[in-house]
Amino acid sequence: MLVTLESSSGGLQQPYSLYCYTGGKPFDPAKPSVVMVHGVLNDHSVWYWQSRHLAHQVWNVLALDLPGHGKSGGIPPASVEDGAAGVIDLLNALNINKAALVGHSFGSLICLEAAAQHPDRVSHLALLGTASPMRVSAALLQASVDAPEQAIAMVNQFSHAMLALVPNAQAGGMWTYGASRALMRKTLASNRSVNLFFTGFKACDSYTKGENAMAKVDCPTLFVLGAHDQMTPAKAARPLIDKAMKAQTAIVNAGHAMLSEVPDDVLSALKGLLRVGR
Repeated sequence: MLVTLESSSGGLQQPYSLYCYTGGKPFDPAKPSVVMVHGVLNDHSVWYWQSRHLAHQVWNVLALDLPGHGKSGGIPPASVEDGAAGVIDLLNALNINKAALVGHSFGSLICLEAAAQHPDRVSHLALLGTASPMRVSAALLQASVDAPEQAIAMVNQFSHAMLALVPNAQAGGMWTYGASRALMRKTLASNRSVNLFFTGFKACDSYTKGENAMAKVDCPTLFVLGAHDQMTPAKAARPLIDKAMKAQTAIVNAGHAMLSEVPDDVLSALKGLLRVGR
């Protein structure tokens, strides 16, 4: 569904439309809600497996395309703070008092910042493939501008721990590298005005408030980390885990592309978190 948002960030962004995939179920204000935020050069589709399951349980699922990405309008977030403001704009537009926030990679930082700024609006927080700081090499930042195809290939090489999806995923044996590359190309092409690749990576690299933000979060917080993650190694999340008040940790047998490599394991960890306090 498309949701019209009024910007609350105090910037120049006019009202804009944000696309949210609801898992095949209509939005029901009587149900609890979970907002799912993707990473750099991804869109709502990376949450397909988890979002559909949760939507057919007791949750409103709002798996969004970040502003300026995919089917969403608006200006792409140039900082983690901009992305967090968009999440709060979404909650305001739908009159959601409190929601669970689930983010992967860049999306994990966005959800963390939103939870730190508005702890009263967040019931649960899940940070997947996260790190503090989330540094991006200068070579990869430059390649995202000068040679995006090469950069996409590099990211995919370091993001995957297996060559094909496991049988319990969307399609056993599907080539994960090809699917991921196709999605990244599609997302990059969805905005001809802004380089989403560089903008997203730069926002990750520039965010230095992770530990301070984590100390402000008082809801149950889940860290889902890939045992073979070369983009955000599991140990890079330790500064955040140490600051979390109510931390849970799940290590999955995957790389950074855990949403497609081990979708059931990720879903199981999310369900465990979302049961807390209910």
